[in-house]
Amino acid sequence: MFFDIPDLPQWVLTACQYMLAAAIVLSTIRVVKGPTLVDRIIALDLIAALTMAQCVLLTLVSGFIPYLDIAIAIALISFIATVALVRYLESKDL
Repeated sequence: MFFDIPDLPQWVLTACQYMLAAAIVLSTIRVVKGPTLVDRIIALDLIAALTMAQCVLLTLVSGFIPYLDIAIAIALISFIATVALVRYLESKDL
């Protein structure tokens, strides 16, 4: 269940975590303030992708492999939700 952490300096992993966290915060602001519904949908997709990246980075930091399963689950749910939302908006005729 665990693997050896690659030979990356700790500051690199920490800097990546902070950059991903900042991107998630900025995307959340876009979800709240987005002028159109399409902007909000794209921002939600971006948050899902950033969360997946955060899970992969957490796998690198901790060495606990099941975090990758969480990232895959987030990808599947995000894809299905986006397709369903677009189908709904397509039938709604905005």
